[in-house]
Amino acid sequence: MAYFVVNSFHGPAWIEGRAMREQDGWPAHRAFMNALPEGFVILGGPVVHPGGPADGHRRAMLIVRANDPAEVRRILDPDPWVRSGHLVEVIEPWEILIGTPP
Repeated sequence: MAYFVVNSFHGPAWIEGRAMREQDGWPAHRAFMNALPEGFVILGGPVVHPGGPADGHRRAMLIVRANDPAEVRRILDPDPWVRSGHLVEVIEPWEILIGTPP
């Protein structure tokens, strides 16, 4: 197993000025994220940028565990927000040199 950083940036369907939980399709996205396979997401949440948009962030970051980037894509691509264009995800391998993931 390997670790990956997934950065989810606001996509073309994101309505700027509207908080994350006020975006169209929030309940479906939340349900999808809550149903991800056990042990896949190690850490995750919005990255806050003071002075940014209304909810303080323009992206979210996940640390995930998978065999390869294709597995990460297979698991995350069905997210309703990815499919609707609310999020654009960038997946990068992560080499951990300090510390041990939970």
